[in-house]
Amino acid sequence: MKRYGHGLVLGKFYPPHAGHHHLVRTAQDRCERLTVLVCASSVESVPLADRVAWMRETHPDAHVVGAVDDIPVDLTDPDVWAAHMAVFRGAVPEPVDAVFTSEAYGEELGRRFGAEAVCVDPDRTVFPVSGTAVRKDPVGCWDFLEPPVRAALARRVVVLGAESTGTTTLARALAEHYRRRGGVWARTRYVPEYGREFSEAKLAALRAERPGASWDEVAFRSEEFPLIARRQRDLEEAAARAGSPVVFCDTDAFATTVWHERYLGASHPEVEAIAERGRVQHLWLLTDHRDVPFEDDGLRDGEHLRPWMTDRFADRLVATGRRTVRLTGPHERRLATAVDAVEALLGEGWALADPLPEIR
Repeated sequence: MKRYGHGLVLGKFYPPHAGHHHLVRTAQDRCERLTVLVCASSVESVPLADRVAWMRETHPDAHVVGAVDDIPVDLTDPDVWAAHMAVFRGAVPEPVDAVFTSEAYGEELGRRFGAEAVCVDPDRTVFPVSGTAVRKDPVGCWDFLEPPVRAALARRVVVLGAESTGTTTLARALAEHYRRRGGVWARTRYVPEYGREFSEAKLAALRAERPGASWDEVAFRSEEFPLIARRQRDLEEAAARAGSPVVFCDTDAFATTVWHERYLGASHPEVEAIAERGRVQHLWLLTDHRDVPFEDDGLRDGEHLRPWMTDRFADRLVATGRRTVRLTGPHERRLATAVDAVEALLGEGWALADPLPEIR
């Protein structure tokens, strides 16, 4: 039987981790209904809307709301308390029966809400993690994060290039290189190229109608490219949610914009919009066509197109401000150069800004 009618959990959730989720689930078990209040300050790196969305996804049965709170925390100052309470009450105006926290301020917070204060795992023995620890070392805290947070923090590396330039081989080799590290890295994902699967299906459908049909008889329609770009983004997102702190993508929606140019002779506004939406990728590795023999696998147009494609990718990457490393030479050199570029990216860390003195 539920002990309380309306419960409240509040915090920054910057970002949310297993300790936060334990607190929320404990409160849900004891309350008829639960409100989760996400408070964010303007100086923080993760937008309030993202944190609210993450908490709603993880706790669909709770009522999750957000508020901007730029008031410094001073637990000894009644006026500061009153200012915070004005923010809290503005977001949660209805009566509260119980306030659930893991913090020392819980008793005072409960008193000011006119509610019972319930303390949950103050010593963090169930989940030894904190928001401070996650911000300092996301990789070390990876197992304490839920899929939407992992997807937001994962470094996404795209391998792209002209036909038969080793993109698939390299993307798979990079994923395997990081899996061998073990630990959270063992979950490193490789995202396959959906465009190839789509192309294989088109050729198979054509051959079902006309046995013996060849690849050069396949015709692409402009409206197919947004579908390909969206599906590529979906596959990438799924891999980022389930994988390690880095995910390797064999092409992306941006590359689809260039392939549309190749087959239809012009850009496609919707594909361009899909490629720019959120701009969640972090590094693009362009495989040069030189030093890689052309191999016709039945789904390729010809060696003569490779120089144009390489140059077009390079031009568009520069024009759109994407961080790019061009890979040349044999596979071993390309892999070594790619690993160095990925290590440089990971070595920069996540640069999550320190919050104001915080309620976690």
